[in-house]
Amino acid sequence: MEGGQLKRSMGLGACMATAMGLVVASTTLVMLGQGFGIAGPGFIIPMIVAMVLNLLVAFSFAELSALIPRAGGINHYTLPALGPFAGLFSVLAGYLIVNIFAGSAESAIPGLVFHEVFAPWMDPRVFSIGMILILMLINIRGIDFFAWLQIALTAALIGSLVILGLIGLLGLGSGEPVATSLETFNPMGWSVLGLTALAFWLFIGIEFVCPLAEEIKKPKIYIPIAMIGGLLIILVAKIIYGYAAIMYVPLAELAASTSPHVDAGYAILGRTGQVWMGITTILAALATVNALTAAIPRMVYGLAKEGQFPKIFSALSRWQTPWLAIVFASMLFMVPIIIGIATIERIVIFILAGVFSWFITYIIAHLNVIILRYKYPNLKRSFQSPLGIVPQVLGIVAMIYMMLNIFPEPEIKAQIYVFALIFLAIAAVFSALWVKFVMKKGLFALTPIAALTEDLALDLEEETPSLRR
Repeated sequence: MEGGQLKRSMGLGACMATAMGLVVASTTLVMLGQGFGIAGPGFIIPMIVAMVLNLLVAFSFAELSALIPRAGGINHYTLPALGPFAGLFSVLAGYLIVNIFAGSAESAIPGLVFHEVFAPWMDPRVFSIGMILILMLINIRGIDFFAWLQIALTAALIGSLVILGLIGLLGLGSGEPVATSLETFNPMGWSVLGLTALAFWLFIGIEFVCPLAEEIKKPKIYIPIAMIGGLLIILVAKIIYGYAAIMYVPLAELAASTSPHVDAGYAILGRTGQVWMGITTILAALATVNALTAAIPRMVYGLAKEGQFPKIFSALSRWQTPWLAIVFASMLFMVPIIIGIATIERIVIFILAGVFSWFITYIIAHLNVIILRYKYPNLKRSFQSPLGIVPQVLGIVAMIYMMLNIFPEPEIKAQIYVFALIFLAIAAVFSALWVKFVMKKGLFALTPIAALTEDLALDLEEETPSLRR
């Protein structure tokens, strides 16, 4: 089925859960523990800075999705501003290629945790691949199935972080606090801001709700609320758990651990806490991979609909889901796991190489807002980023700064740059060749916004009151 449209049935709860789905990744729990281990309570400072920078990203994506509420996400936002090359490049570099590795790393973690905590006799790859296949089938079955699973997983995960964190903060657990961890709030001084790129990963991906715009009941209202509200909820939950972690685990141990969040659970509540956080880690990975399995195929579907990717990926299932794109993305997640390169040792490098590429995509999103403000000044925006283009300019400067300061250790920083440049080169070459020789269009030929929205089954007159600021 290549015709038809996606099913519009997602409410605000599902949007919130999707927006937070990638932000509560199990890898973010690892980074949270290591960040607090390196900087102590002072890690709250780069966390707040990183949250604000992601808020600027949310502002840009909210305005763009209000203008062009399409399943293609960043690609469709870029077509009228920078053209098909930048649109295709932004999806491939910032999402598809990156998440072959970042998604695989995220999928690998629950298998490793299940192997270590519950079933040492099982090959961790079996659990991880089984998880990917189950989520693939759930997503093919329908957006409603995805939504209910995402709500349940995200609620359980956020609830676990807050409850276990409060148990630690209130001294209700079985462990003994380590008072020395809290003697100085910010032992690193101003240099703590060097951890902003690491802290940025704790919030990255809030815009993954945008590619589901054609399946959301009121996208122009729910998408901004989901992204902004999700960032605030995540900040509070992670500060609570991170602060509890440094009360019970020495900073050096947290910084050196490959599973600091699980170590903190054990220190707070013994074996019960260890099992609890082991389950929470698996839930986090499930929520993240579920969000990736929903959002990335919609981006691929959007590319295919515009002729920027093989047309076959625009096929819809009987449940109105882009089934072939879902299968394609799921297979990509599995390849690095099967051949054994998605390991704990490489996870940090893959993640930060992905972050580097993601920064490029965020810069493109900010540029889109600036360009479209000047190209379409009178076009009604149900959500408009505040303070003119100040958030976009600040966002671009911040992205460039973090790209130049991606990691403090030179050797690892060099490896990150190598992987990132490989990702970007592959995306750039493919995008240029596809647009030039398959689409036979100019790399920077612009598409009018009206042409991107005319076939949407949206009653714009019934869209709710303006959220304009």
